[in-house]
Amino acid sequence: MNVGIIISHSHGNLEEKFAEVSRQGFRHCQLVSWDPSLWTEEGAVQVIELREKYGMEITAFWCGWVGPKRWNFTEGPETLGIVPVAFRAERVQNLLDGAAFARRIGVQDVVTHMGFIPENMTDPNYPGVVAAVKVIAQELKRYGQNLLFETGQETPVVLLRLFEMVGTGNLYVNLDPANLILYGKGNPVDALDVFGDYVRGVHAKDGLYPTDGRELGHEVKVGEGRANFPALLKGLKEHGFDGSLTIEREISGEQQKKDILETQKYLQTLIDGLGA
Repeated sequence: MNVGIIISHSHGNLEEKFAEVSRQGFRHCQLVSWDPSLWTEEGAVQVIELREKYGMEITAFWCGWVGPKRWNFTEGPETLGIVPVAFRAERVQNLLDGAAFARRIGVQDVVTHMGFIPENMTDPNYPGVVAAVKVIAQELKRYGQNLLFETGQETPVVLLRLFEMVGTGNLYVNLDPANLILYGKGNPVDALDVFGDYVRGVHAKDGLYPTDGRELGHEVKVGEGRANFPALLKGLKEHGFDGSLTIEREISGEQQKKDILETQKYLQTLIDGLGA
């Protein structure tokens, strides 16, 4: 395993972002982008040049989508991912376009939030969600790419069931242990019993469970929440995971930088302990 970092792919200052994480000692990153206007040939050339200049391996392309997004329990089900019918067609195209951009920069794994996938298989919306995922997965499979579901808005068994129903063999998990906690959908260590063999990416993020029925729990620095990273890394190793633990800290400013560097050291210590 190695410790990675998120780089935001947005207008301006992209080289500064690559330079900073390189100075911090990172050599692996997930590139996160919510702006389809950047997914051009020129944009791909820039990313490739910066990747080579700073010696970074881009482990995954985190692909956002257009339209409203509300990260809560009240408006989230109607606004997030491809689950809402009103936004599905456009967002499926966003994900296909993002996957094409990922191919241009030589990235195999495409990650996204799919939304609040129905728990109930008899939900009238469920067949449409399955069909949309299959369209995306089949297109990515043509090019040897994988579609990774970032955890959070669904229980682990809902993901497992969807993977089985789509059946394309290129659906995997980007495990965000904090999100499972923030959404109250599961204990990340126990979740490995359900989908551990499907984990291809990990967000190193921590959090606390919700304390009311409308808002998510709170994200905190790795090691200060309920994710239990020592047990989580042990479980990931048992399931054969040997990829990046990509640090994500959802605050800004100097405290974010401080927390990232402390997390980098903490995770490396845990990784070194696994190899002992």
